[in-house]
Amino acid sequence: MCRFLAYTGTPVFLDHLLIRPKTSLISQSLSAREAKTVVNGDGCGVGWYGECEEPGLYRGILPAWSDANLASLCRQIRSRLFLAHVRSATSGEVATANCHPFAVGRHLFMHNGQVGSYDRLRRRVDALIPDDLYPLRKGTSDSEAIFLAAMGLGLDDDPVSAVCATLQAITLATEGEDAPLRFAAVHTDGETLYAYRWASDGRPPSLYWRHAGEGMLIASEPCDENAGTWSLVPSGTVLTVAPGRSPRISALTIDAPEPARSLVA
Repeated sequence: MCRFLAYTGTPVFLDHLLIRPKTSLISQSLSAREAKTVVNGDGCGVGWYGECEEPGLYRGILPAWSDANLASLCRQIRSRLFLAHVRSATSGEVATANCHPFAVGRHLFMHNGQVGSYDRLRRRVDALIPDDLYPLRKGTSDSEAIFLAAMGLGLDDDPVSAVCATLQAITLATEGEDAPLRFAAVHTDGETLYAYRWASDGRPPSLYWRHAGEGMLIASEPCDENAGTWSLVPSGTVLTVAPGRSPRISALTIDAPEPARSLVA
């Protein structure tokens, strides 16, 4: 499984969160603590928002721990909102096009999890991507397919409904297969941050959040010495962080074995 981190809040230099902490995301690329795969060395990436509406994006196939360009960028870039990811490939070869985050216009998306047996089911899942968006399909991963399918189902207008509809559509497309869909993901439109945790078999990947000064951190696993201050995003929910509002946790409405419930943080 991959590892990722997202931040929104007062602008910070990326290295303060991605490199300097003892258990930072970069260190997790070599030694993750809460992942089935300890080493996440199949590429890395970071997407950030600055003065422009559309985000900047850096992705590469080097392991994060040895990517000098990534480290240099993190020391120079100061951002109010960014997503960072280190990859352990479950589908799709090691290639820049398969590294996260993925970007379309003002949107960024990254994912930890898998569509079970994706190599065998890929044509069914890819068929959910509308024709007008399919030219944006540059890689071969299930994560990019999920993102583009969600874009086609209204991610630009109603992100949570679009993601729910996408997960439901994939569940139906792979019905009858002994292949669970496991989904921990972060999406942002450059303003609001959405963090999802769900699985068709009730066993989603880990996903945590905590306040960080005047900002908010979301991560696959605690990435600093304050592990006791992190909260687990409940299974079957989405955490929404919008400017000027308190974080909100609500149920995902998906027709799947895992029961839905409503929670407020």
